[in-house]
Amino acid sequence: MEAKEFREHLVNDLIPFWNRLKDEKYGGFYGYVDGDGGIDEKKEKGVILNSRILWFYSAAYSLLGEETLLSMASHAYRFLKDCCLDTEYGGVYWSVSYDGKPLDTTKHSYNQAFAIYALSAYYMASGEREALSLAYDLYRLIEEKCRDEGGYLEAFARDFSPAQNDKLSENGVMADRTMNTLLHVMEAYTQLCQADPAEEVKTSLREILAIFREKIYNPKLLRCEVFFDADYGTLIDLDSYGHDIEASWLIERACKVLGEAETAAAMRPVTEGLAEGVFAHGLDRELFALNNECERGVLNTTKIWWVQAEAVIGFYNAYELCPDRPAYRECAERIWAFIRNYVIDPKSREWIEEIRDVEQIDRTQALVHPWKCPYHNGRMCMEMIRRLSESV
Repeated sequence: MEAKEFREHLVNDLIPFWNRLKDEKYGGFYGYVDGDGGIDEKKEKGVILNSRILWFYSAAYSLLGEETLLSMASHAYRFLKDCCLDTEYGGVYWSVSYDGKPLDTTKHSYNQAFAIYALSAYYMASGEREALSLAYDLYRLIEEKCRDEGGYLEAFARDFSPAQNDKLSENGVMADRTMNTLLHVMEAYTQLCQADPAEEVKTSLREILAIFREKIYNPKLLRCEVFFDADYGTLIDLDSYGHDIEASWLIERACKVLGEAETAAAMRPVTEGLAEGVFAHGLDRELFALNNECERGVLNTTKIWWVQAEAVIGFYNAYELCPDRPAYRECAERIWAFIRNYVIDPKSREWIEEIRDVEQIDRTQALVHPWKCPYHNGRMCMEMIRRLSESV
């Protein structure tokens, strides 16, 4: 496993695929591509999708320094700023139409977080102060309207009146709080803190890390609980292996950006415990890929694209934290081999969303939709390029 493998996939496969989705007429990027690579130019444009695309090109430019990447990031930025921000009530919409008109005006904390993440990365790439200002506007909006004394809430109507959290509730429950939203609010604040280390953002990050340690992480089961009521009562017995391995390295990243030894030491049992739990319970040791989840003791063995991407980073990060556990590095290597052999579509070079049977892979699945983006696989490439380059 070498940095050049990930660089080649990023530069030769992922970036060219997403370049062709640029919408020159209406702005942003097309919102749907079928399994044959056919683009539907009239599909809705998810704001999560377009925020993640803005992050992708911004981060790729910061890593690779190619001006065409900054140009693509600027194109994505203009669309987010001009079409996705609600100038009346604040925040970003859930989705807009293909021509940039508000479509689903739900305001979700998760969605606001990804806009902060993207705007912060774009500021770091471009130096555009307006982007940083917009990121702070969204940060303060989350802190003022999307949380209570106990932590972060989920879904709101356009005017930020409470709404049901149907967008991030799954497995037959309706959650007041979710680990997933908290994780990505933390990720967004980490990126904002990296871009501009203001004390107010650092304070928020410390609070989120404390919630993970005290409310979300289950030290007996070495996992994060997933869905909660308002008082952090767990709603379902569920191991979400992708979220756990993703959380293990994102928490460590947040601690590193904060740069506080005491905070890092307090969170180390969480980061190491999550990696250990996923390694022990989440791996398909025949295929060497990560299973999806285990609900009430029933294992879901579907191999989800983003789960594999997070596993490569997460297990390599665990190896960096625990160099006496070379099995973690081997695990990252073997999951990367699984991705190359089965997940990367040989025609488009994008990733196939779900694999239920490696002998009969369904290649009709959409390659792009509101949740299918270059965030997980692009980030995996960029993370591994940095980490493997630094280890040489």
